[in-house]
Amino acid sequence: MTSGQKVLDIMLTNSTSSSPIAIANFCKRLCVKKQKGHFPFSLLGISVFFRIFANDMKKGDKVRFLHEVGGGTVCGFQGKNVVLVEDEDGFEIPMLMSDVVVVGSEDYSTSNVVNAKAAMQREAADGRSIKAMMKEGQDKVTVEDDRDEIDYSKVTFRAPAEERKGGNALSAYLAFVPIDIKEVTRTRFEAYFVNDSNYYLQYSYLIAEGNSWTLRAHGEAEPNTKEFIEEFGREDLNKMERVCIQMLAYKRDKPFVLKPTIDVQLRIDGVKFYKLHMFEDNDFFEQKALIYTLVEQDKVVRPLVVDAQRLKAEMYRHEEPADKTRVQKPQLQPIIKRRGDEDVVVVDLHIDALLDSTAGMSKGDILNYQVDVFRKTLAKYSDKKGQRIVFIHGKGEGVLRRALVSDLSYRYKSYTYQDASFQEYGYGATQVTIR
Repeated sequence: MTSGQKVLDIMLTNSTSSSPIAIANFCKRLCVKKQKGHFPFSLLGISVFFRIFANDMKKGDKVRFLHEVGGGTVCGFQGKNVVLVEDEDGFEIPMLMSDVVVVGSEDYSTSNVVNAKAAMQREAADGRSIKAMMKEGQDKVTVEDDRDEIDYSKVTFRAPAEERKGGNALSAYLAFVPIDIKEVTRTRFEAYFVNDSNYYLQYSYLIAEGNSWTLRAHGEAEPNTKEFIEEFGREDLNKMERVCIQMLAYKRDKPFVLKPTIDVQLRIDGVKFYKLHMFEDNDFFEQKALIYTLVEQDKVVRPLVVDAQRLKAEMYRHEEPADKTRVQKPQLQPIIKRRGDEDVVVVDLHIDALLDSTAGMSKGDILNYQVDVFRKTLAKYSDKKGQRIVFIHGKGEGVLRRALVSDLSYRYKSYTYQDASFQEYGYGATQVTIR
């Protein structure tokens, strides 16, 4: 056996541990011997050697091509002589095992896999790996700003409130704004607290539930601004029959005239939310709104609940009326609306529109009073043939409407009647035409 053959046997015996450098040195020796004429191996023997060595390849090994430029990672095998090499672009290239040489291998031992996983977790501590950062061009040097960041939550400066002439008298309103005025019968509404004064107003918005109250919203309205309270639908109107607004007025960083605390209770008529004409132009919103006055020029609106002590004092100071149970409003003035060439008379028969108080009155007394107003109105216009009169009685349980229809059927048979315009008056209104 020649010395070259001995070297070949040694390389074949230790092929699993032979490094690429040893293989390269061996090939170099072969080339030198060939130049000197001492080349004991045939091309077939060299090919067999590389094939045997290539059979020791495994997935993950780094390889280079012998007869062309390029290389990649071993990703699989086809048969016994073909290896699949994945290049840097991700393409799999089939190559003969004799045409590639291993230049590096991956260690997939358990300890190495665990260490590699831990390293990947450290790289992902900031959410990105080094490779991802380099792809995004973030490997450039950046200069960090060492200046302290400003904590805007600690900024306490407040611009002084703008005051207007005549705004030192308190004026505040509760406003209901339809979201879609064109669909007033189906739209939802927004409630606002309007502060039309130079004072800050702390307010509480409450709704009655039987004999108790529930706080729906509270806040601070700056001078000459409006504050959004809530959004609600028609299904909530029954819960809003009685509302209360409590207010406390003050100014910041300057002396001011002390104002008394204000407590206003209102009765919200849900029928008005179905009537387009109840929403009017105003100074506070670009669209029409239903406005309830709470306080105007320091004058609080008439309270919903009558003060018993004050009422008693008034009764003793003036001559006692014939009927103690009724405090009648001034003579009711019907609303006259122009529709084309005709005038339409509108009469609201709700008892709170007719009387200041119903203390001591039974339900029967209230109904009789409303029917009496109905009859007096028809008598007043009896000589005006063709006159149209709209009586607003509300939906409720329908007791008042049945009483009106009964009168029209027996007392006023010549008069015609029908449901009034739903768009203008909602469900609870009846139109009577004098004949």
